[in-house]
Amino acid sequence: QVHLVESGGGLVQAGGSLTLSCAASGTMFRLYDMGWYRQAPGKQRELVATITSTGRLDYGDSVKGRFTISRDNAKNTVYLQMNSLKPEDTAVYYCNGNGDLAGIGDFWGQGTQVTVSS
Repeated sequence: QVHLVESGGGLVQAGGSLTLSCAASGTMFRLYDMGWYRQAPGKQRELVATITSTGRLDYGDSVKGRFTISRDNAKNTVYLQMNSLKPEDTAVYYCNGNGDLAGIGDFWGQGTQVTVSS
């Protein structure tokens, strides 16, 4: 079982920046497709950004041009750089991994709270 540990959340003013990190256990991180999702109170969980094992990127429409996802396979870590934050970015951010190439299904972190004040 793969364990994901997120860090970097917190309180920031609108227009500010935060960087989230997600560290994965194990030795097959390079094979995983990784992503960030978020869930605001009363709303469904939504895609923020994904990065495949080959480096292909995808972003949710609401964060394009402001957020950047990246990964460091040597550190078993995926990052989410968030710039120009808005109050509507307030949510719990979850790290997700898919290990189909390694014979493992989906796995999730516990989430980290991001709050953007106006």
